[in-house]
Amino acid sequence: MTLNTAVSAGHAATSAGSEADAGYSTDLKAFVIALFFAFGGITSLNDIIIPKLKALFTLSYGEVMLVQSAFFAAYFIMSIPAAALVRRVGYMRSAVVGLLTMTAGCLLFIPASSHGVFGLFLVALFVLASGITTVQVVSNPLISMLGPTSTASSRLTFAQAFNSLGTSIFPYVGSILILGSLATVDAATLSGAALAAFRRVQTQVVVHTYIGLAIALVLLAGVVWLRRKGLVETRAPSTPILRAFNLLTRPRFSLGALCIFLYVGGEVAVGSLIVNYLMQPTVFDMAPAAAGKHLIYYWGGAMVGRFIGAWLLRLFAPGKVLVSAALMVITLLTVSANTDGAVSGWSLLAIGLFNSVMFPTIFTLASEGLGRRAAEGSGVICMAIVGGAIVPLITGQAADYWGLKQALLVPAACYFTILAYGWFARRPLPSSGVA
Repeated sequence: MTLNTAVSAGHAATSAGSEADAGYSTDLKAFVIALFFAFGGITSLNDIIIPKLKALFTLSYGEVMLVQSAFFAAYFIMSIPAAALVRRVGYMRSAVVGLLTMTAGCLLFIPASSHGVFGLFLVALFVLASGITTVQVVSNPLISMLGPTSTASSRLTFAQAFNSLGTSIFPYVGSILILGSLATVDAATLSGAALAAFRRVQTQVVVHTYIGLAIALVLLAGVVWLRRKGLVETRAPSTPILRAFNLLTRPRFSLGALCIFLYVGGEVAVGSLIVNYLMQPTVFDMAPAAAGKHLIYYWGGAMVGRFIGAWLLRLFAPGKVLVSAALMVITLLTVSANTDGAVSGWSLLAIGLFNSVMFPTIFTLASEGLGRRAAEGSGVICMAIVGGAIVPLITGQAADYWGLKQALLVPAACYFTILAYGWFARRPLPSSGVA
C-alpha cells in the first residue's frame, strides 16, 4: 500500500497566473473551507454532550472525558489509512468517503440512545471521528497547496477561521437543543428499568441533533461527488505505507507533531471543562444551558483570532507568532486558576483567541520542506491529534483529585512546550528537496 499524492491544480493557478486557473483555485478553496466548517462544528459538540452524559450516567470527570478519548483515538488509528486512501483514490473521492463515514457515526447515536449505554455513545463518536479524520487529512495539505508556499501558513490560518465559525455556532445551538433540556431529575436516584427508560428519553435530544447533522452531511457528500472530477491530480512516486514515519527523523517535523499532540490536547481539555467550570459557584454559578452558550466566546475568539492571525502571519515569522500566542495562553490559565468570579471565567474563555493560530502555524512549520511528501506528513501529523484523547483524560483525572482550577496545570504544561517549539522553529527552514 502507498501513501503519497500531489495536486497540480493549485500549483497551476499560482505558477501560470491565468484567470481561469485563479478562478479554479478559488472554487477549490471554497470547497475546502466548507469542509473545515463542517468538521470543526461537529467536533465542538463534544463540549456540549460531555455535561449531558456526565449527568445522565453519573460519571466522574475522568470517566466522562472518555468521550474525547474515543473521539480523538480515531485520529491515531485512522490517519495513516486515510492518507493511504487519498493516495489510492484522490482528494475529492476521499472527502466523500470521509463525509459518509461521519454520517454513519451520527446515525449510530440512534442505537446508543435506544439501549441507554454509555459505551455505545463512545462507539458512535469513534466512527464519527474516523470520518472527520479522513476529511482533515484531505483538507490540511490541500489548502496549503492552493497558493504560494510563502503564504501557506496564512492561508491555512484563514481556512481554520471557518473551522472556528463552525465551532462557534454549533455549541451555541447545541446548548439550546441539548443542555436546555438537561433533566432536573438526578439519575443517581434511579435504578433498573426506571434508570434505563430515563436515559433513553433524555438522550433523544442528542439523537435528534445528530440525525439533522447526518442529513446535512449526505447533502454535502453529494455536492463533493458531483465535483469529484474538478480537481486535476498527479500521483507522486509510490512509497511504502510505513515510509511516512521516517519523517520523524527530522527534528522540525517530529517536534511539530509532538506540539500538535499537545496543542489539540490542551485546547480540547480546556473546551471540555468550560461548561462545568463556569457552573462553579466561585466562577459564574450558571445553569448548564447558560454556561454552554458561553462556549461561543471560546470558539468565537478562535475564529476572530484566525482572521487576525492570517494577517499577522504575513508580517511576522510564524515561529515568533507561535511563541507570543503560547505565552498569552499560559498567562490566562494562570490568572484563571488563581482568581474567582468574572476574572476567572473570562480569562479561561479568552484562551480561544490565542489558540487560534496554533494548529495552522505548527502544521506549516512542521511541514516545511516536505514537498511531494505533504500527504504523508499530513497523515502522521493528524495521528498526533490523538492528544485530544489523552490530555483531556489526564486533565479530568486531575480535576477529580485536585479540583477544576488546579487541573489547568495540565494544559499549561502543554502550552509551555509549544512556546519552546515556536522559539526553536522561529527561523525559516532551508529547502531540503524532500522526495
